[in-house]
Amino acid sequence: MRFSVKVKTRSKKPGVEKLDEGNFLVRVKEAPVEGKANEAVIKALAENLDIASWRIKIVSGITSSNKVVEIN
Repeated sequence: MRFSVKVKTRSKKPGVEKLDEGNFLVRVKEAPVEGKANEAVIKALAENLDIASWRIKIVSGITSSNKVVEIN
């Protein structure tokens, strides 16, 4: 399953918000440096969706705030 994710980095209130079918807004405290924000996005989605983080992969948008994420 693939869906779109909009990422807000350096957020004071981290969390995951479902915008509509297949679109999420993920807020993380980490800065987009050395992949730390991407790791935080995967961790936040895994906790919110109650699945293992190894099942989540960023397919597109590694350096962008708009990402496409796939769950295996």
